[in-house]
Amino acid sequence: MISNLMIMKKSSDYLELNKDAWNKKTGEHIHSSFYDVENFKKGKSSLNEIELDLLGNIANKDLLHLQCHFGQDTLSLARMGAKVTGVDLSNKAIEEARKLSSQLDTPADFIESDIYTVQDKIPQTSFDLVYSTYGTITWLPDMDKWAKVVKQMLRPGGKLILVEFHPFIWTFDDQMKTIAYHYFNEEEIVEITEGTYTDRNAPIKTETVSWNHSLDEVIGSLLSNGFSIQHFKEFDYSPYPCFPNVEEFQHKRFRFKHIEKRIPMVYSIIAEKLD
Repeated sequence: MISNLMIMKKSSDYLELNKDAWNKKTGEHIHSSFYDVENFKKGKSSLNEIELDLLGNIANKDLLHLQCHFGQDTLSLARMGAKVTGVDLSNKAIEEARKLSSQLDTPADFIESDIYTVQDKIPQTSFDLVYSTYGTITWLPDMDKWAKVVKQMLRPGGKLILVEFHPFIWTFDDQMKTIAYHYFNEEEIVEITEGTYTDRNAPIKTETVSWNHSLDEVIGSLLSNGFSIQHFKEFDYSPYPCFPNVEEFQHKRFRFKHIEKRIPMVYSIIAEKLD
């Protein structure tokens, strides 16, 4: 069973801690049934209904995928005809993404980088779409800085597509029983964790640093940096069984057994760069 220990302290280097953690997680995830790489290689898309409804026709669009992990969604987007660049902090994830791209003969560029410095490491700095989904912004301390990077990477009229786990669920303890964390970004959360969401008995131990970002912080950062919010929606389910005590009530729709549909679990945003 996955176990967490929250440590109330300041981390010395959140980038190095998180990079090491995601290198370890990648080694487990690439072989997991959760990611189902073998069926992905046979043509199965890794994208969900929520993001597919937002994307529409992306053929020939230049798309930047932030925090792409080992590239499944990046390559699913490439299969839809987009010209895609994936970025991730984990060198292990980028290595696996490049292998997967080669094995599938599906072109995509993959770059190892912290999000805040990606503009210094990427050849192309003008995209039609910036795409980020599921458990990404929680690893970033500053939403205003994030919004500035997204803006810099988009062409005028370009759009951010963001699908994220709702910050309300991050306030609960691991068993979703009591409120254990701040809803607002009051402090960094340093955790030592055994296992991972794809296998709670996986033989890995990681130390990570994360932050909870309220809807006000996320949307406010986009608005204050010159974005127009074109779409916002909350969902009472998750397309992934990555939390404890969930059950599948419809295909690829999961809810907490004891909470059911009483709380939001995911939200989506489309934000357009105005200038």
